[in-house]
Amino acid sequence: MTQFAKSLSKTVLLAMLLATVSGAAFGGEATSTSNGLTAAGGPLAIHGYDAVSYHNDGAPRRGLAKHSTLWEGAVYRFASAENLRMFKKQPAKFAPQFGGFCAYGTSVGKKFDGDPEVYRIVGGKLYFNLNPDIKTTWEKDLAKNIEKAEGNWPKIKNKAASSL
Repeated sequence: MTQFAKSLSKTVLLAMLLATVSGAAFGGEATSTSNGLTAAGGPLAIHGYDAVSYHNDGAPRRGLAKHSTLWEGAVYRFASAENLRMFKKQPAKFAPQFGGFCAYGTSVGKKFDGDPEVYRIVGGKLYFNLNPDIKTTWEKDLAKNIEKAEGNWPKIKNKAASSL
């Protein structure tokens, strides 16, 4: 094996290791993130959607890598510099509840990936659900499910989804 091949092999192994551990290393269990790292230094939150767009545009928009920030161990992307500025000023106002995990799943003490295109804003807060059927179930008793999720979140926030 040539020196170049050995060096390339080590680089590939290191990249695979980083992709495998990135969620745990960057607090990925408290925020629903993709595997691997972004150029901004953490795993990607909410599938790259712009958290501010839900509130200000009335619909989700994809964010751009050039408008990114690291918050609570995850990288959030925004469609514009203005949305990035707004998020940096008040991240908790714009970030999805329960770290972007499914709101109904959280209400039953579980962590399921939240789909950024299956959402609802309630009382100024952004909630994701796993899919449209789960969202329908969650909305049947919205107030009670939000209350249950808020009670469960502190207990499950830092636990691995696979342990729940």
